[in-house]
Amino acid sequence: MISRRDFLQVSMAASALYGASGFGNWARLAAQQAVTQDQLLEFETYGNVSLIHVTDIHAQLKPIYFREPSVNIGVGGNKGAVPHITGADFRKAYGIADGSPSAYALTHDDFTSMAQGYGRVGGLDRVATVVNSIRADRPDALLLDGGDTWHGSFTCHQTEGQDMVNVMNALKPDAMTFHWEFTLGSERVNELVESLPFTSLGQNIFDSEWDEPAELFKPYKMFERGGVKIAVIGQAFPYMPIANPRWMFPEYSFGIREDNMKEMVAEVRGKGAELVVLLSHNGFDVDKKMAGNVDGIDVILSGHTHDALPEPVLIGKTHIIASGSNGKFVSRIDLDVRDGEMKGIKHKLIPIFSDVIMPDADVAKLIDAQRAPYADQLSEVIGKTDSLLYRRGNFNGSWDDLICDALISEREADIAMSPGVRWGPSILPGQEITREDIWNVTSMSYGEAYRSEMTGEFIHTILEDVGDNLFNPDPYYQQGGDMVRVGGLGYKIDVTKPQGERITDMTLLKTGEKIDPAKNYIVAGWASVNEGTEGPQIWDVVEDHIKKQGTIKLDPNNSVQVVGA
Repeated sequence: MISRRDFLQVSMAASALYGASGFGNWARLAAQQAVTQDQLLEFETYGNVSLIHVTDIHAQLKPIYFREPSVNIGVGGNKGAVPHITGADFRKAYGIADGSPSAYALTHDDFTSMAQGYGRVGGLDRVATVVNSIRADRPDALLLDGGDTWHGSFTCHQTEGQDMVNVMNALKPDAMTFHWEFTLGSERVNELVESLPFTSLGQNIFDSEWDEPAELFKPYKMFERGGVKIAVIGQAFPYMPIANPRWMFPEYSFGIREDNMKEMVAEVRGKGAELVVLLSHNGFDVDKKMAGNVDGIDVILSGHTHDALPEPVLIGKTHIIASGSNGKFVSRIDLDVRDGEMKGIKHKLIPIFSDVIMPDADVAKLIDAQRAPYADQLSEVIGKTDSLLYRRGNFNGSWDDLICDALISEREADIAMSPGVRWGPSILPGQEITREDIWNVTSMSYGEAYRSEMTGEFIHTILEDVGDNLFNPDPYYQQGGDMVRVGGLGYKIDVTKPQGERITDMTLLKTGEKIDPAKNYIVAGWASVNEGTEGPQIWDVVEDHIKKQGTIKLDPNNSVQVVGA
């Protein structure tokens, strides 16, 4: 049997050429050698400023499996452009060899077999090792956290984010911005932000009553590193009150606030900023539009859409960096800033192969301390899966198929709906399913599983609304995650059509009959943004279902027919 060491064949190359990326060159220069920690961290120091970017960790303290999407559709001007290519198309675009480490890290094909060889990814103790290595080379590097950090796990829910705050503080970030953090409730968010030993940023976080910048969240922070004046501007997720419950943070308003962004860029340039960095949770396509509309931003560190790209995307003079999610990658960006402007960039997307990178002992101990009070609950085995369980993709993932099955069965419903959220690790066939695994894909502060009657017309309206959030050709109107997942229901979607015309051929799967607009159907779902939603918590619904099933085996989901992609 081939050993993991022999299987991890890779060569490392990093060019100091303008806009070059080390990770993208692995397969092009593949030598038959085993990857080591030194190779993963190898980087020829460049310029005089270094940035370190992590984002969308979603409270994953420990190593995990994480499958990248097989479907990531772009519309309008972004059709067929990165990050809206997957699998073989993605590998071809970046010269990535099949079966290579970069193929495993960045694409979905043969995920199960490659995961068995390459092992888990992530773990904040491994991230700490990478961050410390970069700082050893460049002591004044800025560590910037793109948000979605205090959300997404059992322990994060139980501690109201304190476990993640404690561990991230040990990594010593310089600034962060926000999204799901606000679903802890504004009172808790305010308490945590006031305790942080680093800066909380969001030029678009305003006081909702006075329509003025919120005092607790600074629009930007000025740093001096490498003899360079650097401005880091924060951009929280713009659509909080649409994608998440407004009643949880009523004193805050958000929005893109492009005009205010222009003012902030002008302001920091007026204060002598030679390098302007946007720490963003907009999502990649929104960042592309903002880069084209707002002059003077040198680098955008992009978050929210969980994209991992081995090379920066250049829009005008702005370089956009996408660093993945769930602690799976760390980006290092070295910049040459002279004579008041950025002259060059060198970037490397570092995959956190957890079996290769040595964990930082102090952070590992700290992580274990956060988890110790909950160890028995986390590790309890609920069942087993014969199917690959994953989340991510525009229309369906097997984790949400399982959740929808649980909702239909446990809540005695005709149709189930599961939100198109992007977070959540994968589980390989043959693995046991623990309580922690269930919480990793269901943990949130409004997890009630509702059961209600909806007309066929109303169900159609929901699908159209969510579809427009995903497929509106103007990125500034893409206000949600992926498409709402459905169980018990089939439909056709034409992504090229306008809102109101995308969804057709809705069918109730158990009978094969067409959905009647005037008829009522029993619908079960979870994560409603409406205050006062009643029902059992979704993690309990899923746990009960898995216990009854024992072993999970899911059929392929072909209930959604996509046109125009």
